[in-house]
Amino acid sequence: MDHPENDELYKGLKVNKGISNAPAINPYLKKRVQRKQYTPAEFVEGILKGNITILSQAVTLVESSLYEHQQTAQEIIEKCLPHAGKSIRVGITGVPGAGKSTSIDAFGIHLLDRGHKLAVLAIDPSSERTKGSILGDKTRMEELSRRENAFIRPSPSAGSLGGVARKTRETIILCEAAGFDTVFVETVGVGQSETAVHSMVDFFLLIQLAGTGDELQGIKRGIMEMADGIVINKADGDNIEKAKLAAAQFKNALHLFPPAESGWDPRVLTYSGYYNTGIKEIWDMVEAYISFTKQNGFFDKKRNEQAKYWMYESIDESLRKSFYNNPAVIKELARMEQMVLNNEISSFMAAKRMMDIQKIV
Repeated sequence: MDHPENDELYKGLKVNKGISNAPAINPYLKKRVQRKQYTPAEFVEGILKGNITILSQAVTLVESSLYEHQQTAQEIIEKCLPHAGKSIRVGITGVPGAGKSTSIDAFGIHLLDRGHKLAVLAIDPSSERTKGSILGDKTRMEELSRRENAFIRPSPSAGSLGGVARKTRETIILCEAAGFDTVFVETVGVGQSETAVHSMVDFFLLIQLAGTGDELQGIKRGIMEMADGIVINKADGDNIEKAKLAAAQFKNALHLFPPAESGWDPRVLTYSGYYNTGIKEIWDMVEAYISFTKQNGFFDKKRNEQAKYWMYESIDESLRKSFYNNPAVIKELARMEQMVLNNEISSFMAAKRMMDIQKIV
């Protein structure tokens, strides 16, 4: 029906009829391209050829909690295992704000310019409330993220030990099979459980700052003992003398610790990640450590111990999953929890009863 506004009485007004049945879907919207589903054999072939897209998808499978994805991931890992183990693995930790990501960017460019291939597994802290992560490490590694021979993979910590993603060790295997000869593992920050990082890397690097008060205050002794090298960042401008003083304090502190099993005396260096000064000396230290430990046999011994450690970690994780997915446990857990809250039973006795249920089943 025509609009009355179009009558001769209302000159100057014009109302179109419009469309009676507008389409519900935007006709200009492109159909979503379906990602190709690869077989485990195709995944392995792509990884060995250094295909970054396929490597990224394989890492996603490793990190997935779906049973089907886990089965596929384990098959891929098993086939990639013979091609792994040839890289240098470096764990990088430090207090928040110490410049870990900026330093990795500087270290990485130094390595790429020397012909290396670098994989960076950056662990992003997950929120305890929402369980989400920002995964923004690439934004702090601007130059490195643009390089062809660099692979940066931010992963959520998902509440796992020491801020290290649960599947980081398996991801290292895939990256090595893809031809990356150097792997950096960046942790969330200094905590009491950095053992998780230490148990999957060859060299453990602790980044510190100077001029923040008592440099040794709040540094956990366990972290200091695990460190194979300590570097003082932001040694530039007016901060150079403070950095030198902090380095001297750390050197004195290291003398108080018992000798490392590797026989290596940890070194303390200063550098500036922002101005790229002192970077070469740091990597020379890493190479000197690798050469030293390979000569005295500690390098292979440590890798064997790490493999054994992660076998037991996997067993513990499987037992935990098996327990909490047990239907009888699920059924009884809520009742036992309420009894503990009502002070009808102690936490320890409740735990024992739950374990007894698992035994019966």
